[in-house]
Amino acid sequence: MSLGPLMVDIAGTELTAQDVRVLSHPLVGGVVLFTRNYRDPAQLAALTGAIRAMRTPHLLIAVDQEGGRVQRFREGFTRLPAMRLLGRRFDEDRRDALALAQSVGWLMASELRAVGVDFSFAPCVDLDYGVSGVIGDRAFHCDPDAVAALAVAVLSGMREAGMPAIAKHFPGHGAVVADSHVALPVDRREFADLEADMRPYRPLIDNNVAGIMAAHVVFPAVDALPASLSPRWITGVLRGEMGFHGCVFADDLSMAGAVAFGDVIARSRLASAAGCDVLLICNDRPSVELVLEAFGAEVGSAASQARLVRLRARGEAPADLHTTPRWLETAARIAGLSVIPPLVLTEGQP
Repeated sequence: MSLGPLMVDIAGTELTAQDVRVLSHPLVGGVVLFTRNYRDPAQLAALTGAIRAMRTPHLLIAVDQEGGRVQRFREGFTRLPAMRLLGRRFDEDRRDALALAQSVGWLMASELRAVGVDFSFAPCVDLDYGVSGVIGDRAFHCDPDAVAALAVAVLSGMREAGMPAIAKHFPGHGAVVADSHVALPVDRREFADLEADMRPYRPLIDNNVAGIMAAHVVFPAVDALPASLSPRWITGVLRGEMGFHGCVFADDLSMAGAVAFGDVIARSRLASAAGCDVLLICNDRPSVELVLEAFGAEVGSAASQARLVRLRARGEAPADLHTTPRWLETAARIAGLSVIPPLVLTEGQP
C-alpha cells in the first residue's frame, strides 16, 4: 500500500478501533503524536510498534520534540533546551555552540528513534524579531546567518542518528504578532524584505533537508493565500526559485490560520494544489473523516511518494543508548543549561 498525503492524530496511549480504521485508509500516510499519547518510553514503543505493524510500508510517525517549551515527551526523556539558549551560546562561543547544537540534534533524534518515532518537526528556523509570542524562545537567534549555522548543526546531528529534519515555518512566522493556531497572521512586508527570513532555508536546502513545513501566514504583497496554501510560495518560490526537492508539509489545516480559506475539504485541496506533499489535520477527527470520504483513494504523485519514503528513520537505534558515553556527556551538558517552562498551546499543533 502506498503512503497517502494525510497525517493525522490518535486519541490516547493505545490504538482504538476507530484509530485502526482511519489509519488503514490509503489516503493516510502518517501519524503525529502528542503528549496525550505518552505515558512512558515502554508504552510509547509499544504504541509505535502497533502503528508500524498495521501497514507495509509502515506509516510515518512524527512528533514535535523541538525542546524548551515545545517537547511532547518529557518524563523519561532528556529535557531539551530552548533553541534561544543555543543562540546565546553562539554569541559567546560559535564553535562550542555549533558542537552543542549538533549534539542536541543527535540526542533528540536518538531518543525518539529508540521508541520508534521516525522524525520530529525540527528545527524551527523562524527569526526572533521579539514580537511573536508563539515563536519566542523557539527561535535560535535574530541573525539569519546564526540561525542558519545552528539549524544546519542540528540537522547534522539528527542525520547522524538516522533521522530526517523538518525545518519550519516557511517562509517565516517570527515577524507577526498573531499566532496562527488561533488567528490569521498577516505580514505586509514586500517580497524583497523577506530575504532574511528565507535565508536560513538556503543552506538547509543545500544540505538536503528532508522536509519543510509551510506557515499559515499571509504575505499580501506576494499572494492573498497563506504560504501553506499558495502555489506562488510552494511551487514558485520554495521549489522553483530556491530549488527544494524534499517533502513540503502544510501546517495543521485545523488551525485558525487556515480555517479562513474554506471548509476542510477546500483547504486540503488548496494545500495539495499548491504543492504540499503532506497535509496535517489534528485534533479534529470529524474533519479527517470528511477528507477521507471526499478524496477517496487518491494518493500523491510518484514524486511525492518518493519524498515521503525518504522521511523514514534509517538504521537501528542503539538499545543501550542511555549508557553510551556520548549520551551521558550530552545529557550532562544539557542539564547545565537553563530550562524554560512549557509553552501552553492548543494541544498538539506544530
